[in-house]
Amino acid sequence: MLTEKQKDLLMFIHERMQERGVPPSFDEMKDALDLRSKSGIHRLITALVERGFIRRLPHRARAIEVIKLPENQIAAATSATPAAPRGFQPSVITGTGPKQNVTPPPSHVIDARTVSVPVMGRIAAGTPISAIQNHTHDIAVSPDILTNGEHFALEVKGDSMIEAGIHDGDTVIVRRCNTAENGDIIVALVEGEEATLKRLRKKGSTIALEAANPEFKTRIFGPDQVDIQGRLVGLLRRY
Repeated sequence: MLTEKQKDLLMFIHERMQERGVPPSFDEMKDALDLRSKSGIHRLITALVERGFIRRLPHRARAIEVIKLPENQIAAATSATPAAPRGFQPSVITGTGPKQNVTPPPSHVIDARTVSVPVMGRIAAGTPISAIQNHTHDIAVSPDILTNGEHFALEVKGDSMIEAGIHDGDTVIVRRCNTAENGDIIVALVEGEEATLKRLRKKGSTIALEAANPEFKTRIFGPDQVDIQGRLVGLLRRY
Protein backbone atom coordinates (compact mmCIF):
# COMPACT_ATOMS: atom_id res chain seq x y z
CA MET A 1 0.00 0.00 0.00
CA LEU A 2 1.45 3.35 -1.03
CA THR A 3 0.99 6.69 0.65
CA GLU A 4 -0.39 9.51 -1.46
CA LYS A 5 3.06 11.12 -1.76
CA GLN A 6 4.67 7.84 -2.81
CA LYS A 7 1.94 7.28 -5.42
CA ASP A 8 2.24 10.88 -6.67
CA LEU A 9 6.01 10.53 -7.13
CA LEU A 10 5.71 7.18 -8.91
CA MET A 11 3.13 8.52 -11.34
CA PHE A 12 5.09 11.73 -11.92
CA ILE A 13 8.20 9.73 -12.85
CA HIS A 14 6.21 7.45 -15.16
CA GLU A 15 4.22 10.24 -16.83
CA ARG A 16 7.27 12.46 -17.39
CA MET A 17 9.04 9.61 -19.17
CA GLN A 18 5.94 8.94 -21.27
CA GLU A 19 5.58 12.62 -22.20
CA ARG A 20 9.18 13.67 -22.83
CA GLY A 21 11.30 10.56 -22.94
CA VAL A 22 13.74 12.20 -20.50
CA PRO A 23 13.94 11.83 -16.72
CA PRO A 24 12.82 14.46 -14.22
CA SER A 25 15.57 15.77 -12.00
CA PHE A 26 15.39 15.59 -8.23
CA ASP A 27 14.60 19.32 -8.23
CA GLU A 28 11.68 18.73 -10.61
CA MET A 29 10.42 15.90 -8.41
CA LYS A 30 10.71 18.12 -5.33
CA ASP A 31 8.78 20.94 -6.99
CA ALA A 32 6.11 18.62 -8.38
CA LEU A 33 5.40 17.21 -4.92
CA ASP A 34 5.81 20.59 -3.20
CA LEU A 35 8.55 19.35 -0.86
CA ARG A 36 11.14 21.57 0.79
CA SER A 37 14.23 19.45 0.17
CA LYS A 38 15.57 16.69 -2.06
CA SER A 39 16.09 14.49 0.99
CA GLY A 40 12.31 14.01 1.06
CA ILE A 41 12.46 12.73 -2.51
CA HIS A 42 15.28 10.37 -1.54
CA ARG A 43 13.12 8.90 1.25
CA LEU A 44 10.15 8.46 -1.08
CA ILE A 45 12.29 6.71 -3.69
CA THR A 46 13.73 4.42 -1.01
CA ALA A 47 10.19 3.53 0.08
CA LEU A 48 9.17 2.76 -3.53
CA VAL A 49 12.24 0.53 -3.91
CA GLU A 50 11.41 -1.34 -0.70
CA ARG A 51 7.82 -1.88 -1.88
CA GLY A 52 8.92 -3.23 -5.26
CA PHE A 53 7.54 -0.45 -7.48
CA ILE A 54 10.91 0.79 -8.73
CA ARG A 55 14.52 -0.31 -8.56
CA ARG A 56 17.77 1.62 -8.74
CA LEU A 57 20.27 0.77 -11.46
CA PRO A 58 23.78 0.47 -9.95
CA HIS A 59 26.58 2.97 -10.53
CA ARG A 60 24.36 5.59 -12.14
CA ALA A 61 22.97 8.75 -10.62
CA ARG A 62 19.18 9.17 -10.92
CA ALA A 63 18.94 5.78 -12.69
CA ILE A 64 15.58 4.24 -11.77
CA GLU A 65 13.56 1.52 -13.45
CA VAL A 66 9.79 1.61 -12.91
CA ILE A 67 8.79 -2.01 -12.34
CA LYS A 68 5.04 -1.64 -11.80
CA LEU A 69 2.25 0.85 -11.17
CA PRO A 70 -0.52 0.69 -8.55
CA GLU A 71 -3.40 -1.50 -9.72
CA ASN A 72 -5.85 1.40 -10.02
CA GLN A 73 -3.40 3.43 -12.08
CA ILE A 74 -2.54 0.89 -14.79
CA ALA A 75 -5.74 1.35 -16.81
CA ALA A 76 -5.54 5.12 -16.62
CA ALA A 77 -1.88 5.14 -17.68
CA THR A 78 -2.61 2.82 -20.59
CA SER A 79 -5.69 4.72 -21.85
CA ALA A 80 -3.82 8.02 -21.71
CA THR A 81 -1.33 6.69 -24.26
CA PRO A 82 -3.39 4.64 -26.78
CA ALA A 83 -0.56 4.37 -29.28
CA ALA A 84 1.66 2.59 -26.77
CA PRO A 85 2.01 -1.21 -26.71
CA ARG A 86 -0.73 -3.03 -24.80
CA GLY A 87 -0.15 -3.22 -21.05
CA PHE A 88 2.45 -1.47 -18.90
CA GLN A 89 5.94 -1.15 -20.34
CA PRO A 90 8.76 -0.41 -17.84
CA SER A 91 10.40 2.97 -18.33
CA VAL A 92 13.98 3.69 -17.36
CA ILE A 93 15.22 6.97 -15.90
CA THR A 94 18.87 7.36 -16.76
CA GLY A 95 21.57 9.84 -15.91
CA THR A 96 24.07 10.70 -18.64
CA GLY A 97 25.01 8.45 -21.52
CA PRO A 98 23.49 5.22 -22.85
CA LYS A 99 22.01 2.76 -20.40
CA GLN A 100 23.91 -0.36 -21.48
CA ASN A 101 26.89 -1.67 -19.47
CA VAL A 102 25.78 0.06 -16.26
CA THR A 103 27.34 -2.67 -14.06
CA PRO A 104 31.13 -2.79 -14.12
CA PRO A 105 32.31 -6.05 -15.67
CA PRO A 106 34.51 -8.08 -13.30
CA SER A 107 38.23 -7.45 -13.57
CA HIS A 108 40.19 -10.27 -15.20
CA VAL A 109 43.82 -11.24 -15.57
CA ILE A 110 45.43 -10.23 -18.89
CA ASP A 111 48.69 -11.97 -18.10
CA ALA A 112 50.71 -12.87 -15.02
CA ARG A 113 51.76 -9.24 -14.44
CA THR A 114 48.62 -7.13 -15.00
CA VAL A 115 44.87 -7.20 -14.39
CA SER A 116 42.27 -5.49 -16.59
CA VAL A 117 40.04 -3.08 -14.64
CA PRO A 118 37.02 -1.27 -16.19
CA VAL A 119 37.08 2.55 -16.21
CA MET A 120 33.60 3.84 -15.36
CA GLY A 121 34.00 7.51 -16.32
CA ARG A 122 34.78 10.43 -14.01
CA ILE A 123 34.46 11.14 -10.30
CA ALA A 124 34.43 14.60 -8.74
CA ALA A 125 37.17 15.62 -6.34
CA GLY A 126 35.74 19.13 -6.16
CA THR A 127 32.22 20.23 -7.04
CA PRO A 128 30.12 17.02 -7.25
CA ILE A 129 29.25 15.83 -10.75
CA SER A 130 25.91 14.39 -11.78
CA ALA A 131 26.82 10.77 -12.35
CA ILE A 132 29.27 7.95 -12.41
CA GLN A 133 29.21 7.20 -16.11
CA ASN A 134 29.22 3.92 -18.01
CA HIS A 135 32.10 1.59 -18.75
CA THR A 136 34.29 3.46 -21.26
CA HIS A 137 37.45 1.38 -21.53
CA ASP A 138 39.79 -0.90 -19.57
CA ILE A 139 43.17 -0.21 -18.02
CA ALA A 140 45.95 -2.61 -17.03
CA VAL A 141 46.69 -2.57 -13.29
CA SER A 142 49.28 -4.36 -11.22
CA PRO A 143 47.60 -7.06 -9.12
CA ASP A 144 49.54 -5.76 -6.12
CA ILE A 145 47.16 -2.75 -6.02
CA LEU A 146 44.00 -4.85 -5.88
CA THR A 147 42.30 -6.49 -2.91
CA ASN A 148 39.64 -9.19 -2.83
CA GLY A 149 36.38 -8.45 -4.62
CA GLU A 150 35.29 -6.44 -7.66
CA HIS A 151 37.18 -3.31 -8.73
CA PHE A 152 36.59 -0.41 -11.09
CA ALA A 153 38.48 2.77 -11.98
CA LEU A 154 37.44 6.42 -12.20
CA GLU A 155 39.17 9.46 -13.65
CA VAL A 156 39.48 12.27 -11.09
CA LYS A 157 38.13 15.74 -11.87
CA GLY A 158 39.01 18.52 -9.41
CA ASP A 159 41.50 19.08 -6.60
CA SER A 160 39.52 18.79 -3.37
CA MET A 161 41.60 15.72 -2.38
CA ILE A 162 45.00 17.13 -3.34
CA GLU A 163 46.42 16.97 0.22
CA ALA A 164 45.66 13.24 0.20
CA GLY A 165 47.88 12.97 -2.88
CA ILE A 166 44.97 12.75 -5.36
CA HIS A 167 45.33 15.23 -8.23
CA ASP A 168 43.09 16.36 -11.06
CA GLY A 169 43.59 13.90 -13.94
CA ASP A 170 44.62 10.95 -11.76
CA THR A 171 42.88 7.59 -12.06
CA VAL A 172 41.68 6.03 -8.82
CA ILE A 173 41.19 2.30 -8.34
CA VAL A 174 38.11 1.52 -6.26
CA ARG A 175 36.97 -1.69 -4.60
CA ARG A 176 33.22 -1.98 -4.97
CA CYS A 177 31.48 -2.06 -1.54
CA ASN A 178 28.64 -0.39 0.34
CA THR A 179 30.33 0.05 3.72
CA ALA A 180 33.54 1.73 4.86
CA GLU A 181 35.43 2.68 8.01
CA ASN A 182 36.05 6.12 9.47
CA GLY A 183 38.87 7.80 7.57
CA ASP A 184 38.49 5.75 4.37
CA ILE A 185 38.42 7.64 1.07
CA ILE A 186 35.21 6.59 -0.63
CA VAL A 187 33.14 7.04 -3.76
CA ALA A 188 29.84 8.42 -2.45
CA LEU A 189 26.50 8.98 -4.16
CA VAL A 190 24.75 11.88 -2.41
CA GLU A 191 20.93 11.88 -2.40
CA GLY A 192 21.01 9.51 -5.36
CA GLU A 193 22.20 12.35 -7.56
CA GLU A 194 25.76 13.58 -6.95
CA ALA A 195 28.89 11.45 -7.22
CA THR A 196 31.98 12.55 -5.30
CA LEU A 197 35.31 11.29 -3.92
CA LYS A 198 35.80 12.25 -0.27
CA ARG A 199 37.09 11.01 3.09
CA LEU A 200 34.39 9.42 5.26
CA ARG A 201 33.82 10.70 8.79
CA LYS A 202 30.99 9.26 10.87
CA LYS A 203 29.76 11.54 13.65
CA GLY A 204 26.96 9.98 15.65
CA SER A 205 24.00 9.53 13.31
CA THR A 206 25.46 11.86 10.67
CA ILE A 207 27.91 11.28 7.83
CA ALA A 208 30.58 13.84 6.95
CA LEU A 209 32.25 13.90 3.55
CA GLU A 210 35.59 15.57 4.17
CA ALA A 211 37.82 17.16 1.53
CA ALA A 212 41.61 17.14 1.70
CA ASN A 213 41.91 20.78 0.68
CA PRO A 214 41.18 23.71 3.04
CA GLU A 215 39.40 25.56 0.22
CA PHE A 216 36.58 23.00 0.31
CA LYS A 217 34.11 22.70 3.19
CA THR A 218 33.19 19.43 4.85
CA ARG A 219 29.63 18.46 3.93
CA ILE A 220 27.33 16.89 6.56
CA PHE A 221 24.49 14.52 5.66
CA GLY A 222 21.96 12.24 7.30
CA PRO A 223 22.53 8.47 7.07
CA ASP A 224 19.85 8.08 4.38
CA GLN A 225 21.40 10.71 2.09
CA VAL A 226 24.70 8.99 1.28
CA ASP A 227 25.20 5.67 -0.52
CA ILE A 228 28.74 4.27 -0.48
CA GLN A 229 29.70 2.93 -3.91
CA GLY A 230 33.25 1.84 -3.16
CA ARG A 231 36.51 2.41 -1.26
CA LEU A 232 39.78 3.75 -2.70
CA VAL A 233 42.52 1.11 -2.87
CA GLY A 234 44.98 2.58 -5.39
CA LEU A 235 45.89 5.42 -7.71
CA LEU A 236 47.50 5.77 -11.13
CA ARG A 237 49.14 8.93 -12.49
CA ARG A 238 50.61 9.78 -15.87
CA TYR A 239 53.47 12.24 -16.20
